Amino acid sequence: MVLAELLVRHTRRHMPIRRVAVGTAYLPTGGVAHGAVLLGAVVAEFLPDLDPEQAELLPRLVDDARGGLGVPRISMRHRLQTDTHGLDHSRHRIVVEGGRTVLELDRHGQPDPQVIGAVMAAAALPGAPRDVALRAVHAALRHPGALPEGLLVRRLPLGVPGLGPPPVGAAAGAATDPWTGMPTEQRWAMEVLGLRSDAALDRTDVQARFRRLIRLAHPDHGGARQGAAERMAELAEARSVLLDCIASADPGPAG
Repeated sequence: MVLAELLVRHTRRHMPIRRVAVGTAYLPTGGVAHGAVLLGAVVAEFLPDLDPEQAELLPRLVDDARGGLGVPRISMRHRLQTDTHGLDHSRHRIVVEGGRTVLELDRHGQPDPQVIGAVMAAAALPGAPRDVALRAVHAALRHPGALPEGLLVRRLPLGVPGLGPPPVGAAAGAATDPWTGMPTEQRWAMEVLGLRSDAALDRTDVQARFRRLIRLAHPDHGGARQGAAERMAELAEARSVLLDCIASADPGPAG
């Protein structure tokens, strides 16, 4: 059973333009206020990983959130927006499993968009619920790294495999997603370069696909000028991710 959920949408590592949006959010603030607990936990978890400049800018963003955050806007060197097209996912939840309450933290993304996303989600709540959520965020600012007591903490360093809506017509609970079990960054990169989930990664093939797609995306070869730079940066990052996957899987010459 899901008690609270926050889906932060953000650009992937190494992308030149940093963007953050809030996707699905279920953040109840009545009673035990699991939604506020979750937002505070996300801030507390990722705050110690922020660089000093980002950490100094965060209190101002939290103060601005008291009156709601108008987006799009630039804050903490990120573009805060509502458009989620092309953005990665990080999902944080509080769930009940086997009688235990579990705090599930997605650790595959950069820390700053997680913190920013939590503040954005708090700011999007109305009146009194927003105040409850921001009190939890302020408590996290005072005690970085301190997670709520009584919760079993589960950190997901590779993200949530297969995150996204089920295929149309899929039966509930059916194992229909061929990407299940694959790290989210690798899945994204393979999809960007047009590789199937069961494709064997090969350096030559990855390079060839990248060169072909970068040519198609370039305005000088018929690609649309609008969004061309972002598309080419996306292709370059996907290539980098897959080449890193290939390198890490190659044991190298025997010593």
